[in-house]
Amino acid sequence: MNLVKKDHRIEELDYLRGFALLGILLVNILPLLSVSPPLSDTFNATYQRFLYLFVEGRFFAIFSFLFGVSFYIFIYKANDKGKNAKVLFLRRIMCLFAMGAIHLSCHPGEALTVYSVYGLLVLPFYKVKEETNLFVGLFLLFIFSMLSIKILLPLPLILLGLTAGQYKVFENLTLYRRKIYIFTLVTFSLSALLFVYQYNQAPSKPFDIMNIENVDSSDFLQINKFINTGIMIGAINSAFYVGMLLTILKAKSVRLILSPLKYLGQMALTNYIGQTAILITASRLFGIYNQISYLQTLFICQCIILFQVIFSIIWLRYFKYGPLEWGWRMFTYSHVISIRKISSQRNNN
Repeated sequence: MNLVKKDHRIEELDYLRGFALLGILLVNILPLLSVSPPLSDTFNATYQRFLYLFVEGRFFAIFSFLFGVSFYIFIYKANDKGKNAKVLFLRRIMCLFAMGAIHLSCHPGEALTVYSVYGLLVLPFYKVKEETNLFVGLFLLFIFSMLSIKILLPLPLILLGLTAGQYKVFENLTLYRRKIYIFTLVTFSLSALLFVYQYNQAPSKPFDIMNIENVDSSDFLQINKFINTGIMIGAINSAFYVGMLLTILKAKSVRLILSPLKYLGQMALTNYIGQTAILITASRLFGIYNQISYLQTLFICQCIILFQVIFSIIWLRYFKYGPLEWGWRMFTYSHVISIRKISSQRNNN
């Protein structure tokens, strides 16, 4: 295979990270602002159902998979440069865990600490053959999905991301284009069938996800079955989203239209934690905690994304890394790293 240059940034990964951040924010805002359950037969109720059919768990899965891809690329590049990849990776994971632990104090559902722990568990698989990793990853994903154990799903997804890295999928998208088309068609067909299945499990009235234990037993069983079904089929929906985005990004016009996602994703760590910081600050400044509706969260998310896209574009005009990415990088390599872009680099952008 004709590999891309080793230091070349794979833009498709940034597009996917940015795309994942959109969906993660739409879901994370609900517990962070303690959004009240909607009334029946309202647009708010329709939006809640939309979130649990198309968003909840789907974008978290994409983020987990991408972590695995980045995991492999990091170790591959470190080994290629003759560095001690394991030591660097352990420092990288320690820093990520520390940032996640701080983030956890503000956002109980945060993912960085989970990724850190599972990253250590997946580390030995780096030297395992890709065929074996593919089998183990798919097997674990099937088991955890059937059991609807959401907290365990990142483990096989990270492993599958590492496997995609071993196969050099993202470095050779042109060579894999036909397979990606087929993959997208298959996952779309499965997603359509499973959507109908989950839709038929939907509760007859809206629910409060933070207090489902307090509802009637019959309602609890229905809500629980609906949510568990979403967890069970979520990875297939996520796979379709990834395949669809990779497919349409082949068109230059689409890449241009969706370019804000690229900037958002290039600073994914900063923007992910930044979303929590913005929501908590807004909650305290404007007194919106437990005071807004589902549709109002959509408007707030749009404002946050717009702000982060503008901020990311301006920041990356002058700097090579996002603020948290820069600190993460320095901790990993244990020395000061220049963050500013030289003028010639800016002029070429």
